[in-house]
Amino acid sequence: MTTPLLSINGLTRTYPGVIANDSVSFDIQEGEVHALLGENGAGKSTLVKMIYGLVKPDSGGMSLRGAPYAPANPSAARAAGVAMVFQHFSLFDALNVAENVALGMEAPPPMRRLAARIREVSETYGLPLDPARLTGDLSAGERQRVEIIRCLLQEPRLLIMDEPTSVLTPQEVDILFETLRKLTAEGVAILYISHKLEEIRALCDAATILRHGRNVGTCVPRETSARAMAEAMVGASFNAPRRAGQAAGAVALEVRGLSLSAPSAFGTALRDVSLTLLQGEILGIGGVAGNGQDEVLAALSGERLTDPDTIRLDGAPIGRLGPNARRALGLLAAPEERLGHAAAPDMSLTENALLSAATREGLTRHGFIRWGAARAFATRVIADFDVRTPGPETAARSLSGGNLQKFVIGREVLQRPRVLVVNQPTWGVDAAAAAAIRQALLDLAAEGAAILCISQDLDELLEIADRFAALNEGRLSGARPTASLSLDEIGLMMGGAHDMEVAHV
Repeated sequence: MTTPLLSINGLTRTYPGVIANDSVSFDIQEGEVHALLGENGAGKSTLVKMIYGLVKPDSGGMSLRGAPYAPANPSAARAAGVAMVFQHFSLFDALNVAENVALGMEAPPPMRRLAARIREVSETYGLPLDPARLTGDLSAGERQRVEIIRCLLQEPRLLIMDEPTSVLTPQEVDILFETLRKLTAEGVAILYISHKLEEIRALCDAATILRHGRNVGTCVPRETSARAMAEAMVGASFNAPRRAGQAAGAVALEVRGLSLSAPSAFGTALRDVSLTLLQGEILGIGGVAGNGQDEVLAALSGERLTDPDTIRLDGAPIGRLGPNARRALGLLAAPEERLGHAAAPDMSLTENALLSAATREGLTRHGFIRWGAARAFATRVIADFDVRTPGPETAARSLSGGNLQKFVIGREVLQRPRVLVVNQPTWGVDAAAAAAIRQALLDLAAEGAAILCISQDLDELLEIADRFAALNEGRLSGARPTASLSLDEIGLMMGGAHDMEVAHV
């Protein structure tokens, strides 16, 4: 047997009230793509933070190429040959590509030499980048290239990737996989975290499955079905979302000729966006990240105001109403950025429930907060949406990304909205949690609510949406029934083929 590149032996890490990792052990071989699987809160993030030197284990140890490995910080991990591409990019929009890369290096070379090296490495691995491009002008896929190239310039032996395809088009996913295969052919090991199990089956050589912080098994993904892996992650079987099959009702939300300037130098202007959303239906909006998704949600939620008649709710003009007034009328929204936009990081879950649900859930009386009612509502969200947390007084930032996502979506769904606008509802959640969230949206629609679901997950939209439209450079295509759409047609719509528009009947 050859010596593993990285051996993890009994790593344990606890936090107040939570055992994040409980004596986890497994090996990663050179030239291997090794998947780390687990539902939200299973301990994946804590484990990779220990490997990368961000967190110290309470007990247990690691060895790298047979030698003891205990990085005191990320700088020590990088010096040992371990690099990490995080799920959330750490780039400055106002700097160019080369400047952003230099910020992540211990001792960057002169800028001209670094730019030449970026071009060389990016072309070698099929991820071409212009080092002089302003980062704020890059697509989400190009931004990820910057993060990857920054890691590759360190010539790592182990590359950790956390949800690397969450913002990529199918074509960009193919390019990324080719890059990873080139790296493994050179002996680089990849530790790959993703909730997209079919991707795991296509790419990974081995998988370690975590459940409640413990290693509960390993498998060979290409020999294991996605359903079997998902059920191993949760320790039980679960059902795929079910449609109720009810007929749509009257018009709930109407948008006509919505045009808004870009909110910032790196935002997207909306150009004559029009849509009709019916009671009891789910309208899916797809598109590559950065084509106006956040701007559409801001306009519909009331964060950005429009002419009164541009947006109508149940026939009444609401374009000049702010978020609280729209919520009172039944138009609720859940934005993509869960930590900072959808939830205040340092506030408790009870306080975050109050921020969104005060009016519709009666959490205030005569100007005073009803803390007992707010705590009870937060507790109901936690229970109904299986949010893994010690309790409602826990700070939002202490939850895993997937668990916070479940809380944010549950908080809005349980307020019984007439219209719900959601952006990336299952971003970063495991297969079972994604199925539960999608079922909650379908159930809400079955009760008569109108749902506008903005998502970059085409499988998600095809699974739950009645009609599909695509955003491209701030323009929205006409909506078409999802049942009649092929992936090729969806790709054309996402690419801006607006001549495919059809009227809604």
